[in-house]
Amino acid sequence: MPDQDGPEAASKAEPEAFELAGEVVAPGARKDIELRVERLPSGPWISIPAIVMHGRLSGPTLWVSAALHGDEINGVEIIRRLLTILRPGDLSGTIILVPVVNQLGFMAGERYLPDRRDPNRSFPGTPRGSLASRLANLFMREIVARCDYGIDLHCGSDDRINLPQIRADLTDPETARLAAAFCAPLTLDSQLRDGSLREAATGAGVRVLLFEGGEANRYNEEAVSIGVAGILRVIDALEMEPPSAPATSRTSSTAHSSRWVRASRAGLFRHQVELGDRVEQRAVLGHLSDIFGRQNLAVRASVAGTIIGMRLGPRVNQGDALFHIAQTPPPGPRYAHERD
Repeated sequence: MPDQDGPEAASKAEPEAFELAGEVVAPGARKDIELRVERLPSGPWISIPAIVMHGRLSGPTLWVSAALHGDEINGVEIIRRLLTILRPGDLSGTIILVPVVNQLGFMAGERYLPDRRDPNRSFPGTPRGSLASRLANLFMREIVARCDYGIDLHCGSDDRINLPQIRADLTDPETARLAAAFCAPLTLDSQLRDGSLREAATGAGVRVLLFEGGEANRYNEEAVSIGVAGILRVIDALEMEPPSAPATSRTSSTAHSSRWVRASRAGLFRHQVELGDRVEQRAVLGHLSDIFGRQNLAVRASVAGTIIGMRLGPRVNQGDALFHIAQTPPPGPRYAHERD
């Protein structure tokens, strides 16, 4: 692991071969590796595919993972595009790309595993637990334990869409530096969620950025493009020497807290603001009515800030999340906010 004050200084000498799951990758080479989790009842293996790009020169090790939630496919496309750009011969260090962590959820277009467990609440896992726990444990042992940094790719769920954003612990200077290099439209100073990959990896001494953007089971070109460009800039910031990390003139807004606006009753919702809009406290975000057209209730912003997540469908139950609003930092001590 690198020193906690910054990336490991690269000697620029040729590194030793890299080993993952018993497979050996020579310097300057790429290898596709299958991490076996468990057998299906019908016999074939449930596995985690990993692509290792081991650079010709020494440097840090970074993983990029997607589809930990099986219906979050924007990250799969981000990694596909990275695979067409990155070449191990150009790298100083090693990149492990994991396009689909939750293979069963991905094939079914479902967020969770077949037993309805959330793999991103199952870390660090155990080798003899549930399927989700074993998957998490394997990822920790084979991927996280070999890495200095990680980028985990996500998107909105449950009929919600997210503004492209980075969630990270900005109290750590090195993590904050990499979040700034990524330069998403918004960076949220986000606390760690119990059982999440980010929490477990951080506890193991690995710095992690979590990227959110788009919606489940659908490509969002803006989110994909921002994700690819941001990851290349992080690779550049780590001095791993990617090809032409793209510059950006965009300024990333930073928020240290966020708040959900939820439906006060069931009904049909009509929104009148869009993702990325700036709203003031008490601004009307939309209207909620019953199927008879009565009780036309205005839904208002509980705080001022930027819409970073919103519900797409009109049918809502009482308590459903309608909008996620990121706030600018308030004066005084940092306070709790919505978690990833």
